[in-house]
Amino acid sequence: MRTVFAVALAAALGATGAQADPSAPITVIVGFAPGGPTDTLARIITERMRISLGQPLIVENVPGATGTIAIGRVVRSPPDGRTLSMGNWTTHVGAPAIYPIAYDVLRDLEPVSLLPIAPLLITARKGFLANDIQELIAWLKANPGQATAAIVGVGSSGHVSLIDFEKKTGTRFQFVPYRGGGPAMNDLVAGQIDVRPTEASTALPYLPSGKIKAYAVLAKTRWVAAPDIPTIDEAGVPGLHIALWHGLWAPKNTPQDVIARLNAAVVDTLADPVVRQRVADLGLEMPPREKLTPAALHAHHKAEIEKWWPIIKAAGITAQ
Repeated sequence: MRTVFAVALAAALGATGAQADPSAPITVIVGFAPGGPTDTLARIITERMRISLGQPLIVENVPGATGTIAIGRVVRSPPDGRTLSMGNWTTHVGAPAIYPIAYDVLRDLEPVSLLPIAPLLITARKGFLANDIQELIAWLKANPGQATAAIVGVGSSGHVSLIDFEKKTGTRFQFVPYRGGGPAMNDLVAGQIDVRPTEASTALPYLPSGKIKAYAVLAKTRWVAAPDIPTIDEAGVPGLHIALWHGLWAPKNTPQDVIARLNAAVVDTLADPVVRQRVADLGLEMPPREKLTPAALHAHHKAEIEKWWPIIKAAGITAQ
């Protein structure tokens, strides 16, 4: 009996002890190339989490298939808290609705915490004739399918937001796919593309100088970093609310004490004034403290899937 107990105890300690070993790094897998907004946020957060955990964290970029390859890597990893998925609306809501994946994005991941949220804006090149949403709608109706709209990733938040916009307003865009946000923004600033739905922080550097114009923020409330931009409700298309929220997940069956330890490190990190300032400088918004629990992330994730998957499937979006 004592031998059986010793073996069981050793196994139990092994499940959490490996994760708690300060010499064993935690790998945070991001489904985008280095330098993008999600990668930048991942590096800010992991840099501070290593202080809370007393453990090194490494960001590994695994781009491809709009982040679904990266999630698959985490799903197949040992559930010891040493491999985590950091993603956003696009990777954990939009892409799983259209790519042929071998996992369930809700059931095969353990939620850790919601992370900072990037509002989404509808922007346009500075010389585009429409100066607000109502003028944009009128122009689109007079010129159906003529306005070019940059999208980064099939099923991305930007792509889906414009599909919902089309549905709500009876308009039509000509979608132009881009492999990255940088080239898409460069073409918008250069006037080579008409419209781009974009993460607010990506647009922020170009707004004060008027290099691009912003029509609306796709949220119920105005964006703190640019409060002069109207909400989409104020602009006349009520209910088109979508944000590039971020989250952190572990593989299914990761022990709950490990999840709790990781969650505590996130909460500690997001309370740090230096981190909060860096996040604010990016134009991102902090979730309220009560939204930082694993249960809150799961509930939010589930609600977003239930809201957006029917829209995505009805639009017939397919992986390319």
